[in-house]
This record gives sequence, C-alpha cells and structure tokens, in this order.
Amino acid sequence: MLKSDEEYMQYALELASQAQTQGEVPVGAIVVHHGIIIGEGYNQVIGHHDPSAHAEIMAMRDAALHLGNYRLPDTSLYVTIEPCSMCAGAMVHARIARLVYGASEPKAGVVHSQQQFFEQEFLNHRVEYLGGVLEAACSKQISDFFKARRKT
Repeated sequence: MLKSDEEYMQYALELASQAQTQGEVPVGAIVVHHGIIIGEGYNQVIGHHDPSAHAEIMAMRDAALHLGNYRLPDTSLYVTIEPCSMCAGAMVHARIARLVYGASEPKAGVVHSQQQFFEQEFLNHRVEYLGGVLEAACSKQISDFFKARRKT
C-alpha cells in the first residue's frame, strides 16, 4: 500500500509512460480510496477513438466499476497534469473528495491556470485540490514528449 502524495504521483507517472508507448499524450491518473488504488488510467483518446478517454476519466471509470457506483465519495484522484474542464466536471459529478495534480497546464488547465473551476459558487460539490506534486518530473515527461513529437 502506498502512503504519500509523492508515491501515488510516481505511480501515475508510470501509467503516463504506458500512454506514451502507445503514441498517446503521456498523462496518467489513479483513484485512491482509504489508501488503496481502486482505479487507474492513462490517456487513450487515439487508441479508443474517444475524445473523452482522458487519464482522469479512465481512472474514474475503473474506480466506479470497482465500487459498483458512479459516485466516488471519500476518494482522491491523482493526475500528472492539471485537469481540463471535462475532467474537472466529471470529478464534481463523481463526488471526488480530493484532487492532486503534478504539472500546471497553461493552455487548458482549469484548476488554477485558465480558471478556478472548483471555486464556482453554483457547484453542488467541492473538490479539495493540491497542485505541484512531483511537478518537475510531470512537466518534464510531457514537455519531452512534445519536443520529440515536433522533431518528427
């Protein structure tokens, strides 16, 4: 059983590497419930021909199957990059208690980069969040991927 935010994020980074080996943008995510990983995922939008197959969505789908419920109360979601609006909205609907992310996403991140999604008053659920966990490693993984992609 893993314990710290850094250990969980390290596992999410390993999942992101799986995405990269499949030609996907390297983003990995896990869902943790009472210290146990109950869901995991990585970007699979290309392979699944599914624009919603982001790492966070895949991890929440896996966790929901594990719990037998689309609601995921008392869970934490770890993801290597700041979530987009689709994924942040899904976290609210799933009732994720806590989000931990690695690198900021200046173009599409909605936790703090482009907006403060979870601070909107109309939301019926609040997600606690922490950014910057293993930020350098998460940022390097994705920036190295795009640098290599631009060379080809």
